[in-house]
Amino acid sequence: MVRSKAVRTGAEPDDQWAELDRTDRRILKLLQDDATLSNVALAEQVNLSPAACLRRVEKLKRDGVISRVVAHLDPEQLQAGMVVLIGVVLDRSTPESFAAFEEAAQKVSGCMECHVVTGEFDYFMLVRTRDSQSFNRLHAEQLLYLPGVRQIRSFMGLRQVVSTHKVLV
Repeated sequence: MVRSKAVRTGAEPDDQWAELDRTDRRILKLLQDDATLSNVALAEQVNLSPAACLRRVEKLKRDGVISRVVAHLDPEQLQAGMVVLIGVVLDRSTPESFAAFEEAAQKVSGCMECHVVTGEFDYFMLVRTRDSQSFNRLHAEQLLYLPGVRQIRSFMGLRQVVSTHKVLV
């Protein structure tokens, strides 16, 4: 049984993982491959009754294991095929400067991810944009004005090798 987010007290992710049984893991794998599976089709594939399968899926949602169900869009079809990884170094390492940057980063057009990292940079952002000209505009109009930034280094993706939303199950 996975503890809900509100009740977890020091439980490590490995503990939660160990509490998922083979059927829960199979359900998660199948839903990661195709979240549009009907409950009946999912139940068939995991050898459960539809009612039992639905109870398990609802419990996985309640416990926060399934955090949301979304549609994955094709960035090429939406003219957002260029991926840019951006390394950011802040002027200061204070809670206030981190908070100000993080709030502003959430508003950057095309920003799909932003991570606090170790090493040479404080943050890495993953941004999708149409092409190098639109990235130049984004850089000039938004990135240069992010609060507390000392340095921005951009790395344009040339070819996607791996991209997945799947978590190991």
